[in-house]
Amino acid sequence: MIVYEYRCDRDGVFELLRPLGAQPASTACPVCRGDARRVFSTPMLRRAPRPLVAAIDHAEKSRTEPEVVTSLPPSGRRRRTPVVPLTPTLRRLPRP
Repeated sequence: MIVYEYRCDRDGVFELLRPLGAQPASTACPVCRGDARRVFSTPMLRRAPRPLVAAIDHAEKSRTEPEVVTSLPPSGRRRRTPVVPLTPTLRRLPRP
């Protein structure tokens, strides 16, 4: 199902949920029953979360203008993985 936008001259913009390809060029307004024309808008950009839009914009920009890296990022302090002591039962098992 796709969300289609329609604009009524009297009541403004409203949305209808229709199957893909089943949208008429005009439909009746749900408030005043007047004629409403279909409005073409940018798909899903108003409803998308801001971080998603920023990630899409960054990916689109990096396609033609990749970022230049001049040095390695700081590695920070490495953490050691804690070693769990073997239980007495596991100590008797053969080691590889």
